Amino acid sequence: MALGQRLQQKLQQKLSPQQIQLMKLLQIPTANLETRIKEELEENPALEWEVASPAESVTGTDEYADTTEEPASDSVSDIYNDIDVSPYLQDGEDEIPEYRLQTNNGIPEMEDRPFRDVSSVSFYEALLDQVHWLELNEIEQQVAEQLIGSLEEDGYLRRDVQAIVDDLAFRQNVYVDAALVEDVLKRIQALDPPGIAARNLRECLLLQVERLSAEGRDVALARKILSDYFEEFTRKNYDKLQRDLELTESALRDGLQQITQLNPKPGGITEGTAQQQYVIPDFFVINNQGRLELTLNSRNAPELRVSQEYREMLKQYDAGIKKNQSEKEAVLFIKQKIDSAKWFIDAIHQRQQTLTKVMTCLLEYQQPFFLTGDETELRPMILKDIAGKTGLDISTISRVANSKFVQTEFGTYRLKFFFSEAVKTQSGEEASTREVKKILSELIEGEDKKNPLSDDQLAELLTGRGYNVARRTVAKYREQMNISVARLRKEW
Repeated sequence: MALGQRLQQKLQQKLSPQQIQLMKLLQIPTANLETRIKEELEENPALEWEVASPAESVTGTDEYADTTEEPASDSVSDIYNDIDVSPYLQDGEDEIPEYRLQTNNGIPEMEDRPFRDVSSVSFYEALLDQVHWLELNEIEQQVAEQLIGSLEEDGYLRRDVQAIVDDLAFRQNVYVDAALVEDVLKRIQALDPPGIAARNLRECLLLQVERLSAEGRDVALARKILSDYFEEFTRKNYDKLQRDLELTESALRDGLQQITQLNPKPGGITEGTAQQQYVIPDFFVINNQGRLELTLNSRNAPELRVSQEYREMLKQYDAGIKKNQSEKEAVLFIKQKIDSAKWFIDAIHQRQQTLTKVMTCLLEYQQPFFLTGDETELRPMILKDIAGKTGLDISTISRVANSKFVQTEFGTYRLKFFFSEAVKTQSGEEASTREVKKILSELIEGEDKKNPLSDDQLAELLTGRGYNVARRTVAKYREQMNISVARLRKEW
């Protein structure tokens, strides 16, 4: 069998481990940067962290400067000027530090994550504490704990009762029937907050209505609507409700008001389960008498340096005889840690430069908005526009836009907020889709709630203001803003 040989030319693009780590470091929000630096300090004893110096401000819309300082004159590259470490290396075998060959270097994938509000008693713990007062036997107690553990964060039980029975049998060797689980579930549903452990929205609201009834409240109409006319209620088919129940408009409004005051997510009112996202701005923009001042959050500019002790150790080993194998291993370890520290410091500086460059360009592009706070002043802008002006890759702009925030006198915004596509106006100019959505929102807010505007009517109103927007485009924008159709916006 003959073996054939052929030449093939192939062009491939690969990212180095350093580039991958820099991208991960770039997308880390300010709130998590300090944690990431502490992790690096724990892993690398050659890295030291001092108190961060005050961030420099960037002043003026046409005088933006780079807020990132250059590395100090005693940077790591100067350490090797008078030190020859080549005798410690054998034919370049250990020339590439181990950390450069690792693709993750111990850095987890960092994404936008919500931060939980710390509470002394969690949602599930509060329920378990109440269960102890139900005087359950041992088997029922295990069933109750299984049911509570199966609740979702909004307080609903969306698992089938038979699935709970199977879990108890296979995982805990507790054999019960569905009837017992149902009985324990009803007792849990009597706990606080009202509506807890419901299987669906209808059951959740009915549980709360029954609790109000037990307290002596007159909720007969609300119970009737939820029991027999729930579909009409969810569809806001109030005409049918009024006709079938033979009610006056005032009586129906009172019954609907009782229902709308109920809590559709009982788990959300418990302090331990509330998810709160703490936004720490990466940038601050101040309007100083018509002159915009941009400041990078000082947490993005930590003062890091290579340990002086490690520098001295490297110099001492260089001045030694260099014949001992243990000394060779020691100097290679020191060199690796210093290299790693140098790369991390450079990556932090490059992160500062990239953030400042992107935000400076964005500030110039959307200057009218930052001066007035009027969303209709936002210019159409896509990632490619900023990438072209900064010379950075579109993926880099995307990472910055998705995970960074800027604080202005009008509020705090994610950078992604400022990006939008263009819509042609009747005059041939381009308007931002954000501008169209703002006007659309204002039209809906100002409509007659008893006769809300349809998508066709909204499209006509936008056209009258000079925006060529079709009905299906109005529907798309309305859905993106989580605004219901006209029928569901109708109020009594």
